[in-house]
Amino acid sequence: MLKYCTRCVMPYTKPDLHLDEEGVCNACRAYEHRKAVDWDQRRQELLTILERYQRHESNWDCIVPVSGGKDSTYQVVRMLQLGMNPLCVTSTTCDLSLIGRKNIENIKHLGVDYVEFSPNPLIRARLNRIGLTEVGDISWPEHVGIFTIPVRAAVQFNVPLIIWGENSQNEYGGPAAAAENNILTRRWLEEFGGLLGLRVSDLSSTYGIAPKHLLPYQYPSDEELQRVGVTGLFLGHYIPWDGLSNALIAQANGFTTLDQAVEGSMVNYENLDNHQTGIHDYFKFLKFGFGRATDIACLHVRRERITRQDALEIVMTRDGKFPWTYLGKPLENILDPLDISIDEFIKICDRFTNKKIFKRDMSGILIKDKNGNLEKLSNDNL
Repeated sequence: MLKYCTRCVMPYTKPDLHLDEEGVCNACRAYEHRKAVDWDQRRQELLTILERYQRHESNWDCIVPVSGGKDSTYQVVRMLQLGMNPLCVTSTTCDLSLIGRKNIENIKHLGVDYVEFSPNPLIRARLNRIGLTEVGDISWPEHVGIFTIPVRAAVQFNVPLIIWGENSQNEYGGPAAAAENNILTRRWLEEFGGLLGLRVSDLSSTYGIAPKHLLPYQYPSDEELQRVGVTGLFLGHYIPWDGLSNALIAQANGFTTLDQAVEGSMVNYENLDNHQTGIHDYFKFLKFGFGRATDIACLHVRRERITRQDALEIVMTRDGKFPWTYLGKPLENILDPLDISIDEFIKICDRFTNKKIFKRDMSGILIKDKNGNLEKLSNDNL
C-alpha cells in the first residue's frame, strides 16, 4: 500500500524522499525553509562571486549549460541582466523536436556566443538502448552528457565558472560558494550526474563500444579541472527558483510553448525538446508509482497555487499513461533508431515495473486496460 505526503501528493517511493512524524515530505519541509532565507543577502553573495569571475574583454565570464528549455532560457536572461558575458553550451538531446530546435535558436538570438555539441547519433542510439534495457532509463546518455559536455567546454575554452540551474538537493550554492576546495571534482560531478550504477568506463568492455566513441560521456581528468579551476554554482540557491515564473520570463524573451499540456504532464512549458522524454517519465512511473504530472502538481501545491485535492485529480487523470506518443511523435518512430519493437518495449516495461505497487491478476500478471495502462494498488492516505 502506497503512502503519500500529507501535504502534497508525492509517494514515499520517490528516491531520497522521507516523510516525517507528521507525514510531511522533506521536499515540502525544504520549501518551508525558503521563507526564512534572506534573498537580498543571497543575491549579494551571487554578485560577489560573479564579480570574481568577470573577465571583461579577455574571455567569457562563465559557461551556462543550456537545453533550450524554460529554465536554461531563464538562466541566460539572468546572466545577461547581471552583466555577464556567458558562453552557452548545449549537449544536443537524443531525439530533438522541432519546438526544441526553435527554442535553442531563440537563446542564440538573446545575444550570446553559443556552442552546440552533437554526439555521434549511432553511438547515442546504442547508449539509449543500453540505458533502457539495463537500468530502465532511455535518457541515461543524455543525463550524462548534460554534465560532461559543459565541463569539457570549460576546460577546452578555459572558462572556470559554470552556472547550473536548480540544485535538486536544495542544500547549498555549489563549490563556487566555498572559500576553499571550490574545484568541481570528478567525485562531485558523479554525485550529481545520475549514472544509476551504469559506469561509462564499463561500456567498452561490456558492450564493445570503442573508448574513442565515449569521449562525450567522459569527464575531464581532475588534473585538467584543477588546471582551469573549474567550479560551479546553482543559480537557484541565490535567486528564488520557480518553474512557472521561469517559464513566464522565458516566454517574454521569445521562448515557445505548446498549445496544450504535454503528454503525461499537466503544463505546456517544459520537457519540449526530446521525443524520448515520454518514455523516460513513464519508466519513473513504473518504478516508483509517480510521473511528471505528480512532480509538477507538487510544486504548485507547495506554492499554494492549487490544493492537494486539485493535485490528486490532475494526477489521477494525467499521470502514468502508456507513452503511445510524445510531442505528437508515435512510439514506434521513437523506438526505431534503437531497433526496438513495441512488443519488445512492452516486455522491457513489464520487467522494470514495481510489482508491489500495481494490480495483478491471480496469476501474478499485471492488469492493464485496453490502452496498456496500469492501475496502482489502493492508497492509504489519498
